[in-house]
This record gives sequence, C-alpha cells and structure tokens, in this order.
Amino acid sequence: MKRTHTNGELRIDNVNETVTLIGWVAKRRNFGALVFIDLRDREGITQLVFSEELAEKITEVRNEYILQVEGMVVERKDKNPKLATGDIEIKVSNVEIINTAETTPIIVADETDALEDTRLKYRYLDLRRSVLQKNLMLRHKVTMITRNFLSDLGFLEIETPILCKSTPEGARDYLVPSRISQGEFYALPQSPQLYKQLLMVGGMEKYFQIARCFRDEDLRADRQPEFSQIDIEMSFIEEEDIWQVTEQLMAKIFKEVKGIELSSFERISYDECMDRFGSDKPDLRFGMELKNVNDIFQSTTFKVFADVLQQGGVVQAMLVKNGADKFSRKDLDKLQEYVKVYGAKALAYLKLSKDAFSGSVAKVVSEEEKAALMQQFNMEDNDLLFMVADKKKTAQSALGALRSKLGHDLHLIDEKAYKFLWVTNFPMFEYVEEEDRYVAAHHPFTCPNLEDVDKLMSDPGHCYSRAYDLVLNGYELLSGSIRIHDQELQKKVFEAIGMSLEEAYDKFGFFIDAFKYGTPPHGGVGIGLERLVMILAGTDNIRDVVAFPKTASASDLMSEAPSPVYDEQLKELHIEITNPRKEH
Repeated sequence: MKRTHTNGELRIDNVNETVTLIGWVAKRRNFGALVFIDLRDREGITQLVFSEELAEKITEVRNEYILQVEGMVVERKDKNPKLATGDIEIKVSNVEIINTAETTPIIVADETDALEDTRLKYRYLDLRRSVLQKNLMLRHKVTMITRNFLSDLGFLEIETPILCKSTPEGARDYLVPSRISQGEFYALPQSPQLYKQLLMVGGMEKYFQIARCFRDEDLRADRQPEFSQIDIEMSFIEEEDIWQVTEQLMAKIFKEVKGIELSSFERISYDECMDRFGSDKPDLRFGMELKNVNDIFQSTTFKVFADVLQQGGVVQAMLVKNGADKFSRKDLDKLQEYVKVYGAKALAYLKLSKDAFSGSVAKVVSEEEKAALMQQFNMEDNDLLFMVADKKKTAQSALGALRSKLGHDLHLIDEKAYKFLWVTNFPMFEYVEEEDRYVAAHHPFTCPNLEDVDKLMSDPGHCYSRAYDLVLNGYELLSGSIRIHDQELQKKVFEAIGMSLEEAYDKFGFFIDAFKYGTPPHGGVGIGLERLVMILAGTDNIRDVVAFPKTASASDLMSEAPSPVYDEQLKELHIEITNPRKEH
C-alpha cells in the first residue's frame, strides 16, 4: 500500500498524471452513472470520480471506509474554491477497499453536532477532524521552533525524572506507590523545579525541556491535570537575560506561525497591575481600567462606603463608556450576583443621562462626590460607573473579574491582537487565614528583593520577590523567578513561612544539601505549551490542543481512567481499599 501523493497535495499542474492515493471516505455522492467520493487524510481532501463500471465495486462503501485508488488527475468542471485541491479530481481506474467501518457515533467533520463528552469518548475519531489535526500540527511546529531556537542559543535539552519525591507545597501531588519499598510513594512532578535548579548546581548553565507536569487541582477550560511546559533555566543571569530570551522566543514563534511582528512587551509591577486591572493576568486588548476613589469618599455620609474606609478597605471604580443603556435592571442584578462570587458584598453603580444621575447609589452619594467622579472619569452622557467597596484585594479582584466579563460581553476586545505583559515584583508571601500563617506566593525557592530581606520575619506581608509572570491576552503564559542561591537566605525564607529546618530537610533535604557546594546565581521560566498553542489556535478550550485530554473531573472517557485495579495488584503494593469499588 504505497501512495504517490497525499490528499492535500495535487494541483492543476498535476493534470494528466497517474497517481495513487489512500485515505478515509469523507463523503459519498451518487449521480446515476457516476459516483463521487471525497477522500480524506491528514493533509486534506481530494475528489474521486468512479465510472459506472467501477461504481459496482464500491456499492457497500460508506463514510470512514479506507480506500486505495489509482487514477488520472483531471481538471474539474465545477471547481471548489474552498478546497486546496478544488481545481482537480481523480478519474479512478482501480480501487481497493483496504478496510471497512461501522457507522461512526460522531460526525467526522469540522462542523460536528457531537457533545464534547461523546467526542472525548471516541477521541480517535474526533482526531480525524481537520480542525484538531491542524491544532496538533501547530503544537508540533511550536515545539520544534522552540527546540531549534534554544539549541541555537546553547541550551541543552535534558530530561528530568517523572518518579520523584513528594514535596507537598502548592497543588496536590499525584502519588505513585512503590512495590519494592512497602508503604512508600513516589510523586509525579508538578514541575521540574528542584531538578532544573540542581542542573544549575551541576554546572549545565543553560537547560530546557518540554517537560510533562502533573497537578491534582480543580480543572477549568485552560487547565489539565497533566500538561507540558517549555521549561528554561539559566545560570549567571539577571531578570533581563531571561526576559530577553523569552521575548525573542515568542517573537520567533509568532513570526513563523502567524506571520506577525510582535510589538514591545509592556512591564507592570504586581501592585500597579492590581490597582489598574484588578487582576495579575489582565487582558490589555481593551481599556476600562480601574481607579481607586478613596479620596472622593473620604468624608462621605454614605455609611456603607464610610465603614469600609474606616476599616482600611477601598472603594474601587470602573467606567463603562456609553454603557448606561446597554444594561437593564435585570442585567445589573445579574452583575450583582456575579461580583459576589468573587467575595464582594455588593456592586454599586451610577448612570449618567442628560446630566442627571440614576442608579443604586444615586440618592446616597452627594452632589460633590458625583461631581468629583465625573471629573476623575471624564464622564459623559450615557456613561455607566461601577463601584465596589470592600477589602482591597476583594474589591480589586471582583471589579477586575467584572472588567474581563464586560470586555467579552460588550465586544471590546480586538480578537486579532496579541498583547504581552510582564508582571513583576510579585509579593513574596500570601497569608492563608485558615492556617493562620504566610506561605510562599510562588514557591519557597524564589529570591526576595534584596531591599526586603530584612523584613522577612518582621513584615512578611510587605516583602516582594524577584518573581515574574508573562501574560498574553488575559492568560498567564508563564511563571518564573530568580532563585535563591545563598543557603543562609534560603533558611530565612523557610523560617518566614513557618517551616523548621528539620521539616525543610524532611521535604527538601537532598536539595538543601546541594546548596553547600557552590550554587550559581540562576533563574528561569516555565511556559505553558498548551496554553500558548491554545491562543495561537484561536480557541479558549485547552482540550482542543491536547491529543487525549481529560474532562473537568480529570477523567479519560475514552480509556475509562481512572479505574479500579485487580486485587493482586493491590496486594503487591501492600495497599487495601477501605471503601466499596467495582468488581472486575
């Protein structure tokens, strides 16, 4: 079974050539004495024409049968401009049925009416759809551009272990029981973090890897339990070195994949980002920035705002230009419920129409305060102002989420634009109320800003780090940081998050020991490969760029994983299941 061409290859220049094609039947059409079949493979579709004599040999053929045909390329009378091969067709002289197919449970076409769960259950059929094939080809192209680009810069591609030690910081680990060491477990790596830093200790200087990562966390449209990241680590560098390499890589990818010359990458500190956008991953393709209006309400008689300010909270506001008539009372009530999901108690709003204010707080906000708001936001007729009064983080996050929602709902986003943003100077720690302690905001090996080292113990809430994210169109594309290379500083950071040296050695002993022997200054990034390809492919569902993805409940509907295992397997691992399970 040898073909001379793919089904997306032949053109008008190939007319009168004898060719051999093989592929799946995408469509069959009977026209009396003639039968037309669209033959499909990964590269495209070619129309076949069968004479009445040959048509008798394919009377049973239907969609998804595999055929091998031989014939002559002829010019089509009714050309199809939608197909790359639409100028020609194959006048078949010989046909062989390579394999048969039952009626498929999904329509194998770009436009399919199958539910996503059905598509995932029959993923091997779903993958025949050209839209998914193109996504996976795109993923391959991005991967190869990355490999070649980094290799040319002197980076070494080095694999790190998949079975490693559990270090429970951040998301939950996936655990793997050891058969040989009874009662002990490996963990699947959430990232190659410790190993890539040890490669720097080992003198590799420039490392990269298309690394598989595993995190047992709540899933969403842009997240999978197992994923790949473009992992990069460098020695003897500063932030600028890492940013430059990353920006050059992105420029290379977007130039070769999209034909786009990227503009400069904006840089904003974390605090400024939260102040202006209410998010550490803002979409810069539209404006509608947030503003703090505490000063306007400093002496307000509106009790709700006054109480929030007295308790150290903020009043955050956002203007929707020409938006007053776009929202009914019912719509605004829905937005009230929307911000409550993000912890806000209420969403206040003011509408300006014909120089008069209406809205939920129109009667309780003074004329002086209204005038100040008009001036600060340059409010005009039919403008709509939203306000949230709450704790700073809650007010910012709730209004930031609303900004993102309205950007999509009001079609404010330029879908063809790509806006990159470096978010820098992240907080070193986050306070977890449930645990009554500070935890590492990034990971405990992130280097604090040198000017904040003295505050690690006395004022951890105001310590900032040398961590950074790269954001693209509202998605966090990568996280990275300059790492701690000084063992004494590392001990201080462990102490700041309430981790004793004994506990640190229990979790990271092999890693801490390595720092005794001359660790170079180093840092790096982990770029989400699927997320990058998802954006390039123009989809908002990460499952569209993964060959065999999991559902939101981390299930593989095709293979029915996770699933029970045999009792013999459990006995080998010295594991007993206490809750009822399916019998084999």
